[in-house]
Amino acid sequence: MKDKSEKKYKKLNPGPVYGWPMGMWFCVFFVVPIVIIIAYSFMTRDVYGGVVAKFTLKAYKQMFSSAYAMIFLRTLWITVASTAITILIALPCGYAMARSHHQTILLILVIIPFLTNSLIRIFAWMTILGDNGLLNDIFRFFFNLFHGFSKDAVYTTHKFMFTKGAIILVSVYMYLPYAILPVFTAVDRFDFSLLEAARDLGATKPQAMMQILIPGVKSGIISALIFTFIPIFGNYTVPQMVGGKDSYMLGNIIVDQVQKVRNWPLASAFSMVITAVSMFAILWMLSSSKKETQMNKKNNIAEDLTAGGKK
Repeated sequence: MKDKSEKKYKKLNPGPVYGWPMGMWFCVFFVVPIVIIIAYSFMTRDVYGGVVAKFTLKAYKQMFSSAYAMIFLRTLWITVASTAITILIALPCGYAMARSHHQTILLILVIIPFLTNSLIRIFAWMTILGDNGLLNDIFRFFFNLFHGFSKDAVYTTHKFMFTKGAIILVSVYMYLPYAILPVFTAVDRFDFSLLEAARDLGATKPQAMMQILIPGVKSGIISALIFTFIPIFGNYTVPQMVGGKDSYMLGNIIVDQVQKVRNWPLASAFSMVITAVSMFAILWMLSSSKKETQMNKKNNIAEDLTAGGKK
């Protein structure tokens, strides 16, 4: 009787039908473009800027040249540095927000940058970092103040724009909210009685933070890493606007190969590198989340068994 009711329920259950629109959307706007990029990366460049359906590995051979290898290493270094600084800032910010009584106001302040266009924010930083920008004006004022506003003392303009430091600074600013929000969510769900228990057992506050809090909010930190690392690694706008010739990144190569050189296979090959790195990062996040869930289940089972034994 039970088997018949289950079969009847499965027959009448329209759940899979509801999944078709999402599946079609995912296929058309994600799977198909990825397949096209993969196919283009193995094709031959046409004389007129298109592609010829002729299998070749030329694009991948070009990609592994010494010049492009240096750009890849530069991109990786800038991305890692920007991500590390972003996470180091996001951790105390997320913790302070989770422990604050004004969470709503603080969340609004974090989300406000999303309400303005990213280009406007980058232009604002260009105004700050420029040769005649706000930062140089501040240094110039203190320089003149130190020298008593003497006419003989000449201030040398600092070069803040068109450097790797400018890319890192603006990237940290642009993607900091993406790191703060998942850290805040993880810290907000954390059981702070565990910190009190650690302190009662003799742990110092820094030890309790490092050994209890950080592992407890690991899922939020991993999410922040993914949401920061992936967009910075493939970013084009920031290095194009505040970086110089020595700050060329993979995103700039892809755009130039498509718009200027018209080398679609090489651009597709570089796109595949970014896609592969992104997929690896996502799989790592899913694997870490799965391990954490399994560990939590084991801990809950152990606690239940202990509680049952005491009874």
